Amino acid sequence: MSKGQPEAESAWLERVLDTVGGQVAHCCLCHHARKDKKTCNLPSQQAVADVLDELIGVLFPGCHGKCPLLLNVRHIQVKDQLREIGSKLAYQAEQACRYQCEHDKCPPDCRDCEQQARQAVEHLFGSLPTIQRTLEQDIQAAYNGDPAARSPMEIVMSYPCIMAIATYRLAHALYEKKIPLIPRVMTELAHGRTGIDIHPGATIGPAFFIDHGTGVVIGETCVIGRNVKLYQGVTLGAVSFPKDENGNPIKGIKRHPEVGDNVTIYAEATILGGDTVIGTGSEIGGNVWLTHSVQPNSKVYNVQPAPKVKPAE
Repeated sequence: MSKGQPEAESAWLERVLDTVGGQVAHCCLCHHARKDKKTCNLPSQQAVADVLDELIGVLFPGCHGKCPLLLNVRHIQVKDQLREIGSKLAYQAEQACRYQCEHDKCPPDCRDCEQQARQAVEHLFGSLPTIQRTLEQDIQAAYNGDPAARSPMEIVMSYPCIMAIATYRLAHALYEKKIPLIPRVMTELAHGRTGIDIHPGATIGPAFFIDHGTGVVIGETCVIGRNVKLYQGVTLGAVSFPKDENGNPIKGIKRHPEVGDNVTIYAEATILGGDTVIGTGSEIGGNVWLTHSVQPNSKVYNVQPAPKVKPAE
């Protein structure tokens, strides 16, 4: 009760809190927390969001970071940034692994979560130079592919595809090391910010450009080659979900298409199925629906509709 507040005005709230406070505290997730701690050690979405923003700042120093990068001490600055990021990310990754371990009913003597988290962070940090070089090709592809772009820096600072692709490439490195939860949280954060939905399990080559971007969906087992350009609303998805004898979806199988090098897919095209392959050098027109493969250098378009024009009276 705040100072000066009549007791009668706050009593009703206290009665409600006495009833529901404990119930909410024992929500459905809390019993998945570690049993050997007094605190509820689940991974934090906000902490993952902070780590992601800091990693983006490392990849694009001076424009996405919190402070300018001083050229004469840049190696010290970056090392300090990565030290802080690595500590936070390793902790969150460990909690994610422990959650998944309990969910999957690992043996009680399993002690691999901390090691798995540290190895994943080491793998991600070791991949950062390669990720930076690949993103340079992505940025150049965007600059070459969009006549409206005035400079590469305009693309880095304002194009949603770069945020989505950079986030995907970071999350994919953690996905490769089988870190649960966190890679998907990262790409869904980018999804919410950009409207571009890329699953961290997808495999995407360099010089990848998504023009405009809103509504693009790229599934978990999708494979995309080099120098591929997508427009808004493109879906690279699954045609169906095979089920086991108990009626549950079978996980871990190829469900999404493969797109070869130098392919352009125009707006609102939908390409589905794990056996569908778009051959190298092909063009897929807008609003096309495909559930089968096409040969290299194919051009796939819908029949042009014939609009009726009513003359003015």
